[in-house]
Amino acid sequence: MPGFLFPHNNMTELNGKDDCKLGEGKIHKKKQKAFGSDLKTYLKSMVPHIESGIKTSNSRNVMLSAEEVIQWSQSLEKLLASQSGQGVFREFLKSEFSEENIEFWLACEDYKKTKSDHLHGKAERIYEEFVQSDAIKQINIDYQMREATAKRAQDPTHTSFDEAQKTVYILMERDSYPRFLKSKAYLNLLNQLQANTSS
Repeated sequence: MPGFLFPHNNMTELNGKDDCKLGEGKIHKKKQKAFGSDLKTYLKSMVPHIESGIKTSNSRNVMLSAEEVIQWSQSLEKLLASQSGQGVFREFLKSEFSEENIEFWLACEDYKKTKSDHLHGKAERIYEEFVQSDAIKQINIDYQMREATAKRAQDPTHTSFDEAQKTVYILMERDSYPRFLKSKAYLNLLNQLQANTSS
């Protein structure tokens, strides 16, 4: 084999391609592992109350359980009722560039609990951020609803954003939510928690 006649340096050059392929394989594996750790890191930062649950996932006091994550698949309502569910779903929507939907929905939930003397300021902020036609995080509602919501926001009540919120909820329920349940983010988290439970 002529390769043995080459000086050592040239051999490394020849083997460089094979090394490169090996290196790519290692990088690919690292990326897969990194995804799981990214999700853990994300959960820790977004949802501090489950941090201890992730760290001690093999112990009995797991705060984020496989059962809870399975419940998320029963309905969007159950997913959004869970604070950690909101966090994971928001991260998924970010990957689809549609996180304005959950942000608007959460802002509306917060708005409903607002004291009457603070409604005006919050209504203005929600309108400017999500509803107006040049809003930074504009939600996907039709022109008539945008106009109706704008009128209601000018003289705000606790129900000013209800119709728009309902529309955005239905949009998430029909569109993003089914994709979320099939996503790697959801399935990997579920598999990881189930593996921890059985081990």
